[in-house]
Amino acid sequence: MDASANRNKSVSLSTIFLTIFIDMLGVGIVIPVIPALFFDAETTIFDPAFPESSRSILYGLLIASYPFMQFFGAPVLGALSDRYGRKPMLSASLVGTFIGYLLFGYAILSKNLVLLFISRMLPGFTGGNIAIILSAVSDVSTPETRVKNFGLVGTAFGLGFILGPAIGGILADAKLISWFNHATPFWFTAIITFVNLLLVQWVMGETHPESARNQHRRVSFFSGFKNLATSFQLPNLRVIFTVILFWSLGFTFYTQFFSVYLIQRFGITESAIGLLFGWIGIWLSLTQGLLVRRLSAKVSSTAIISVSLLALSLSLALILLPASIFWFYVVTPLIAIAFGMTSPNMTSLVSTQAGPERQGEILGINQSMQSIGQMIPPVLGGYFNTLDGRLPLATSAVLVFISWLFFVFLFRKRKTVTDRQ
Repeated sequence: MDASANRNKSVSLSTIFLTIFIDMLGVGIVIPVIPALFFDAETTIFDPAFPESSRSILYGLLIASYPFMQFFGAPVLGALSDRYGRKPMLSASLVGTFIGYLLFGYAILSKNLVLLFISRMLPGFTGGNIAIILSAVSDVSTPETRVKNFGLVGTAFGLGFILGPAIGGILADAKLISWFNHATPFWFTAIITFVNLLLVQWVMGETHPESARNQHRRVSFFSGFKNLATSFQLPNLRVIFTVILFWSLGFTFYTQFFSVYLIQRFGITESAIGLLFGWIGIWLSLTQGLLVRRLSAKVSSTAIISVSLLALSLSLALILLPASIFWFYVVTPLIAIAFGMTSPNMTSLVSTQAGPERQGEILGINQSMQSIGQMIPPVLGGYFNTLDGRLPLATSAVLVFISWLFFVFLFRKRKTVTDRQ
């Protein structure tokens, strides 16, 4: 019986790995494409006379529309997965993502700005699948394997980012194949999302048994606001959610405006951006596939984050120094390693605070905090970028540094005192 249970867990983990890999491959593919639609003079969907400052504001709003809708959708899907199981809710989220990618490709061809926004908002609402996936990982994890398994998810995330941006840059380059255009990556992403949906339906087993489900979990479209209030009412989670908020704010400034910085300052192509992000993904994957798995058995999550958050802040500051593309290949691995050490350990800290019946709820709150952290930077960064293209990246480093201060001087200190009592 135990052998059978272990085999089922192994199959579930393997399926989850493939699911998040395909999911992140789709996310990575669009990274070099969307900035080019707004800032590359040769490929923009805007009239040449349209002011670049206005494009910057609209770019920020478009990027923010996804986490804005995720703020409402993620806690709903998380709560429903506690109630009805992980598998049906993950399937529903993938259907919305599939439709969204199809609409976005059509919006590019038709140069329809309104449809661009709609096609990002739909998968934003249904794209709360990360909370469901993390809940499924937690379902099949023990306290001893939790960080290691979250590191496995991070490896899939990294592998998706190795291939995704490179594929996106190539598929958008008409110089390689005449019928390639900026909609092509989205058609491809829709196809692999559909494959992902089939995998979940036919291969993935349900990780959340009926005996552990909470049939009385209340579901509301405004749970995101409730989550914000709840996050500051839970004594054991209040500080760590504050850390997550500032960490997400800071890192989102980097992820959403690094490509913009490269296009505006260095004039590099989508395919070059894709290769650079693929390089980052290699280091992220190595970190979470090797370092995290080895350190999790020897060093506590608290000790790791105390170092990795500070290292992330400092490495983000270094991104402003290179004067040539070559040096970005030297600096960006530092960011990947620091982020790769932080992410699974942060998720593990949050997960350990919730019982089996509240995994979806607590990780849904975690996703809400990250959604807020991903929602605000694009709006502010779009304005900051009109003032100075370096300002969004400088803000990134400062906010991550603030998250480190909160972690070391509030969370870690409080945890030490609690452990002694």
